[in-house]
Amino acid sequence: MYKRVIVKIGSGVISKEGQFDAQVVEHIVEQITSLNKTGVEIVLITSGAVATGRGILKLNDKVDSIVQKQVFASVGQVKLMSFYADIFGKRGYTCAQVLVTKEDFRDRQHYLNMKNCLENLLQDNVVPVVNENDVIAITELIFTDNDELAGLIASQLNADAVIILTSVDGVLDGNPNDPKSQVIAEIDFTKSPSFERYITNDKSVSGRGGMHTKFGIAKKLAAQGITTHIASGKRRNTIVDLVEGKSVGTKFVPNRKLSATKRRLAHSAGLSKGVVYVNKCAEDILLSKKAVSLLPVGIVNVAGVFEKGDVIEIKNEAKKKLGFGIAQYDSQKASNSIGKKKIRALIHYDYMFLE
Repeated sequence: MYKRVIVKIGSGVISKEGQFDAQVVEHIVEQITSLNKTGVEIVLITSGAVATGRGILKLNDKVDSIVQKQVFASVGQVKLMSFYADIFGKRGYTCAQVLVTKEDFRDRQHYLNMKNCLENLLQDNVVPVVNENDVIAITELIFTDNDELAGLIASQLNADAVIILTSVDGVLDGNPNDPKSQVIAEIDFTKSPSFERYITNDKSVSGRGGMHTKFGIAKKLAAQGITTHIASGKRRNTIVDLVEGKSVGTKFVPNRKLSATKRRLAHSAGLSKGVVYVNKCAEDILLSKKAVSLLPVGIVNVAGVFEKGDVIEIKNEAKKKLGFGIAQYDSQKASNSIGKKKIRALIHYDYMFLE
């Protein structure tokens, strides 16, 4: 059913009573290698470095919490990857460690370098194991959680699907504590956008995200033509069953595929270098179904410093975010062109993503 899949293991899956759950992770690796033999390419997004580090090292409580996390991650990442290397190796496979920060998705050259590296690893039948580089990540530019990272990698590699493995069976139609609540098998945002009412803000003990974050990522990916599945990682053969087309957990139905540029722009929150504000007329035209570019005549203000090729945010006069685009010239020229006619577009339609 799928040829390229991003599998994300949540903190609640990888641990049991605060300890690393080796059995569950081994079964996940077993599924990945068995699918790989059939020609399915899989990128694994894993949590666990910080939790693993906590099990190895005891720090003075006086140490800053951010510093603690960095120390735990640097110690835990070694043991975590040693474990992955060992269990993949036992099955005749090589895995590669890929540590990234949000800044890598902000910088075009870093973005392309990372993409090329991942593509080459997959081509050489190596399984990339990706995690956030917690050791150097700064507060302003950390991922919401690994769900966001999975979405970015999926867009970058034009994946067919993202499988988010959690400690729950999927999106429920009621309170998780109510035994009468049932898993929603399929969600199609184009038909029923009201599914948000089933989403809670609850988070796992060790994770930064929650179902609300997962829902948001799934919605973005659906708009790009990428399928998302949320299912239990504790269940046997979840990944294999989903790749083979069986109904497990909750499936988010995708729309048509977007171009590589628009996929990247869809995940540009927090990565833009500047903001352009547009008037009501320009807003209405942009949000219509017409394929139009953003001309200076519709711009009322430019904020931030950006160069040609940088990602910039598009907002209306009420400061509501409309989308993102790639600047065709720098902020100085954009500021000098505000409200003027007969000047080329600041953002071409092909390099624009509207939410």
